Amino acid sequence: MHKKIITTACIMGAISVALGAFAAHGLKQILDEKMLQTFETGVRYQFYHVFALLITGILYQTYPHHYLVWATRLFISGIILFCGSLYLLSLFSPQYRFLGAITPFGGSAFIAGWIFLGLGVGKADKPQAN
Repeated sequence: MHKKIITTACIMGAISVALGAFAAHGLKQILDEKMLQTFETGVRYQFYHVFALLITGILYQTYPHHYLVWATRLFISGIILFCGSLYLLSLFSPQYRFLGAITPFGGSAFIAGWIFLGLGVGKADKPQAN
């Protein structure tokens, strides 16, 4: 399982770099400053959570608790909902302004992911009841 988590982090990291380059070189001429900042916020948070996924994958090898699996799911969900909604909002605003309502759900998934990461490591130290 830890290899899948790390592989997912690597794929998400590559996508982050590609999207960042796309923003820097392709979107600068197309988007206004506010929408470009919105897109770059999505890239930044995606990249932050690539590191969260890497940490989760590495920790899962030592602490294979199901909370770490949930942390992984929540980080990926956060990337899709939070970052994805910001990408779409910046590229297709104002037609898709409603996507702004999705962003907080992604932020909540990020927060829950960090909580589950901490709980998973903390709980793994204790013997599991059978």
